[in-house]
Amino acid sequence: MANKETDTNVSTPTSRRRFLKLGAAGAAGASAAVAMPNIARAQTKTLKMQAAWGGGIFLENAQSYVKRVNDMAGSALKIDLLPVDSVVKTSQMQDAVHRGVLDAAHYVPAYWYSKSKVASLFGTGPCFGWSSNEVLGWIYYGGGQELFDELMGSLGLNVVSFFNSAMPAQPFGWFKEEIKDVSQLNGLKYRTVGLAADVLLEMGMSVVQLPGGEIQPAMKSGLIDAAEFNNPTSDRDFGMQDVSKHYHLASFHQSQEFFEVTFNKQTYDSLADELKAILKYASEAESSNFYWHNTKRYADDLVKLATEQGVNVYRTPDSVMAGQLDAWDKVVDRLSSEDPFFAKVIDSQKAYAKTVMNYLNLNQPDYKLAYKHYFA
Repeated sequence: MANKETDTNVSTPTSRRRFLKLGAAGAAGASAAVAMPNIARAQTKTLKMQAAWGGGIFLENAQSYVKRVNDMAGSALKIDLLPVDSVVKTSQMQDAVHRGVLDAAHYVPAYWYSKSKVASLFGTGPCFGWSSNEVLGWIYYGGGQELFDELMGSLGLNVVSFFNSAMPAQPFGWFKEEIKDVSQLNGLKYRTVGLAADVLLEMGMSVVQLPGGEIQPAMKSGLIDAAEFNNPTSDRDFGMQDVSKHYHLASFHQSQEFFEVTFNKQTYDSLADELKAILKYASEAESSNFYWHNTKRYADDLVKLATEQGVNVYRTPDSVMAGQLDAWDKVVDRLSSEDPFFAKVIDSQKAYAKTVMNYLNLNQPDYKLAYKHYFA
């Protein structure tokens, strides 16, 4: 039987009142600690990125990349996307990122290749039997990124770049008449960019390099005879169907290309490792989204060009594409002899393409055969 005087398990009314007072005081103190935590909240880091696109599907692609970054980074990082010419002209974007006037840019390497013709090898180079997807594979797993970083170092550029969104081969473009033979190209005034200009000059064309928004007015006024930009959706948005009814798909002049997302190196290096990873992996993820999103749009708009706008759609003749390959050989040989680094990049690409395309060519069935089986 317990002793009421000495048993500590037995509470008296006095001890209960004392316990309740102490408990209330402790709870109040704890509430105050919760209500006023001594925690420093980091401010959101905001990056200003300018796109080379004023509208259309490519601006949508840039917006998609930015949304991925913003969704994953939460309150830690935000990218503000600015449309074309908001701060500087497209031709000045890389320099603006280098100097820190812009934190980042969304464009293609062909837009700054005047600094080095090697730039075109990272997007609009020769076709070694590969598509844009395989060129991206070379960048990520064949030493291409390391060679690009070496190029940036040799040019003294304070930037870090990621590549994404493997584009389909670009159409040969819009002409005043159907092109049936390579001889028809001689003397034509044609718009393109990058090393494709050297290739088509080699084929006897007169080449003009114009921004996308100036292509249709230039063809309408007669400044150029023919032109290409990139894809049926953008071409339709530009109104190319209003200045030509002859549209040629398939070409080796720019048979592969993708976007470059570039950041000021000091700004990039100042970010936490997890934010750097988000910038990189959002770029990789956008490659898949680009293919799914853009391929359907291109296909739908090609149908509209033919059925609603009366455009005659052709596949570029093999004789023209064979002539393009011959011209590429001459351009590559000339530039390789002039620039050892150009030759170094070409050798790396050829080694990758030879191995990878050997496997793919042996393994891939003829999808056109299956397509004809069901839809011919």
